[in-house]
Amino acid sequence: MARFALLLLPALWLAALPAASRDLDQDEALRLTREGRIMPLERLMQAITRLYPQAQLLEVDLEEHNGQYLYDIDLLTANGFARELELDARTGQLLRDKEDD
Repeated sequence: MARFALLLLPALWLAALPAASRDLDQDEALRLTREGRIMPLERLMQAITRLYPQAQLLEVDLEEHNGQYLYDIDLLTANGFARELELDARTGQLLRDKEDD
C-alpha cells in the first residue's frame, strides 16, 4: 500500500501545478486572425483607446491558456499610470484591468 502511495504522489504533484500557458508568435497570431479564431489586435486597440485616450502601448503578448487565447496588454495612460489589461482574444471581452506595479 505504501508503494502505491509513493507512485501516486508524482501524479498528485503534477495535478497541483498551475495550468500551462504558452506565448504565441506573430505568425501564429496572423494565422488565427485569418481563420477568424481571434480578433485582430487593431480592432481591440480601438476599444482600448476609447477606454484610455492617449495611452501609449508598452507591450502586447498573445497567449494560449487552457485552450483560451488571451491578449495581455501593458499601457501607460495619459496621466502616467501603467495598466495591465487582459482580453479574451476571441471575443474582445475585457477580463482584467489593473494598475501595474
